[in-house]
Amino acid sequence: MNAPFQAARFLILLVFVGFVSACAVPKNSGSSGEVVDPYEKTNRSIHQLNLGLDRALFRPASKGYVAIVPPPIVDSFSYFADNASEPSNMVNGILQGNPKRAGTALARFLLNSTIGFAGLADPATEFGLPADETDFGETLHIWGAPEGAYVELPAFGPSNQRDAVGLVVDFFTNPIGYSRSNRVANVTLVSKVVQQLGNRGRYSDTIDSILYESADSYAQSRIIYLQNRRFELAGAGGETYSDPYADGTDPYAEPGAAPDLYSDPYEDPYE
Repeated sequence: MNAPFQAARFLILLVFVGFVSACAVPKNSGSSGEVVDPYEKTNRSIHQLNLGLDRALFRPASKGYVAIVPPPIVDSFSYFADNASEPSNMVNGILQGNPKRAGTALARFLLNSTIGFAGLADPATEFGLPADETDFGETLHIWGAPEGAYVELPAFGPSNQRDAVGLVVDFFTNPIGYSRSNRVANVTLVSKVVQQLGNRGRYSDTIDSILYESADSYAQSRIIYLQNRRFELAGAGGETYSDPYADGTDPYAEPGAAPDLYSDPYEDPYE
């Protein structure tokens, strides 16, 4: 398949997915800090499937990986995965109208791919170019698409409708994926799997406490994901929580009463 045809296919896919996401994602969903989960029954079933996969495969594999592979090598594989994602970061930076982000991604990729031993090291950060990761879910957010309902994806875990669409598109936004060599085209996916093995193994105690020691691991995973994702997007216009004092009024005051300028907003009104 020639390069022009691949590029045209990507652009058509991008327009199609953008149109579908705009139609499929409910408006004003998840915009005030609430949890929108109309598919909870299905999500909980998928959550149980993911727990089974983690317990049987991913958890033991990750523990074995970090036990056998020296930490510096685990770091190097993680750097390699991050570097393989830089072309996708660059594309998303362009789509977001953020030339600085796109330029940083390109510069990091060039530096780390050369003097960084093909991405196994991260000299770009030492040169004052720290990582600025992004994805097509954030691109959709900047374009004005709401997050939609919460969903749990098989194998991938917590997400929302907007990020689920973004996850699919991100498989196509990385120029590395259009290489004529299958080995090079698959490098991003393989490196990300290895990186997630390292993360799962390193933070095993914390993750296990959420998945296997919580009274309701589904609800715990859901709120942690939503809070983290909204906080992550806050700089791009996201909203992490609903502030009852945002309009300058006291929600606990008697109707028609003058506002108390000296009241403590964190004091329990019912004490």
